[in-house]
Amino acid sequence: MPTDAAAKGVKLERYASGGALLLRRVASGKFVAASSHLLFRATVLATLALVFLFAFHYPSLLSRSFSLVSADASSSSATSSRLHASHRSLLMSSSASATYGGEKWDKEIRRSAKPRRDGGISVLVTGAAGFVGAHCSLALRARGDGVLGLDNFNSYYDPALKRARQRLLSDRGVVVLDADINDALLLEKLFDLVPFTHVLHLAAQAGVRYAMEAPHTYVASNVAGLVTVFETAAKHADPQPAIVWASSSSVYGLNKETPFSEDHRTDRPASLYAATKKAGEAIAHSYNHIYGLSITGLRFFTVYGPWGRPDMAYFSFARSIVAGEPITLYADARRDFTYIDDVVKGCVGALDTAARSTGSARSGKKTGPAPLRVYNLGNTSPVPVTRMVAILEKLLGKKANKRVIAMPSNGDVPFTHANVSHAAHDFGYRPTTSLDAGLRHFVDWFVEYYKLDTKIVKAAQAAADKKKPATKKKAAAGKSASS
Repeated sequence: MPTDAAAKGVKLERYASGGALLLRRVASGKFVAASSHLLFRATVLATLALVFLFAFHYPSLLSRSFSLVSADASSSSATSSRLHASHRSLLMSSSASATYGGEKWDKEIRRSAKPRRDGGISVLVTGAAGFVGAHCSLALRARGDGVLGLDNFNSYYDPALKRARQRLLSDRGVVVLDADINDALLLEKLFDLVPFTHVLHLAAQAGVRYAMEAPHTYVASNVAGLVTVFETAAKHADPQPAIVWASSSSVYGLNKETPFSEDHRTDRPASLYAATKKAGEAIAHSYNHIYGLSITGLRFFTVYGPWGRPDMAYFSFARSIVAGEPITLYADARRDFTYIDDVVKGCVGALDTAARSTGSARSGKKTGPAPLRVYNLGNTSPVPVTRMVAILEKLLGKKANKRVIAMPSNGDVPFTHANVSHAAHDFGYRPTTSLDAGLRHFVDWFVEYYKLDTKIVKAAQAAADKKKPATKKKAAAGKSASS
């Protein structure tokens, strides 16, 4: 019995000590649980704060169901780079706006956008480091207008060429911001700083065939980007600017009537690129109708010339001919090649004749409808692509290794031909540059920019000049016979 009592005493002592330990563990557990609960609450609050800040700074991103990777993000392969880096990240371009601002920055923006002549206009040019954008910006600055440029420098083609155009503009006193048109906060800031009279909206994802590889970039630029520009101009700009923007001859799609007229149907696009441009024209109609924006759409026809786009046929063919690489031609393809200087005259003419926006939705009263215009800007003289190659061969002094194939179903159309009578009537648009003269200007720039051997080219051009008189006589004889 004493032994049992002793044993029970030991057990009770153990239970007591165990209970105390249990109580300590429970208390400790409650403390940990309380701490965890507080930590959880703090984490949730911090997360909500971050979400709020994200929504405040990057509102345009929340509506995106896809992501666009920065041009510098991937170098694993050429294909991957083009698919994922062709369009700069909206996140990067939006976050860049956080670094914009400050007294010095504001002063530089106002200086660039300020007209230098009496009666000059102040123009925001999107896509200013692009082919048409750079030329238009130079022309506007040369006549004393205020110009502020914006470009996202994506890698659809070599960004180094865009940077070279940017330097050219900088030398003329034109600032080109590195930013995306989907950055609504930046656009609003720019309109707060500068009372722009006009917007020349040329930023877009170009190229017909590339749309089959990266369709979302076309929607982001050509549809969402256009809406962002219209939204800002309609709701945040005071005064509302007149907008001239780049549509495309591709909207005519499968149209068989020639020459293409603004009165022809445009409801059968042959490519996604064309579809986004057609969508842009419909969007322009709605913003004109609701918000009273003065909007002019320009349908460009195969623009070429110095500082051009390397993805265009004439440019890529020139590079291949010089390098001795084969080129692929589509049988029977004809294009209404339009020289850059003629297109610039058309863009400037459209800007100069654009009426003011009426701001109908904002003011709440009708002040008369603002104009909604659409014009073709072409050369009116379709030329077989084989003829374009023959001119390049003569100017470069080297034969092309040609491979002719049937036109595939990749969005290209067999021919383009512009009727420009409306543009001629409304702002005196008249193209004056022949394909021979335009390509010579291009080759002169091409040789200088890429530091090629000029001896061969000059000899080839001299030989081509000797043949010109005979060609002119033949042309004159042909004209006489046909009249």
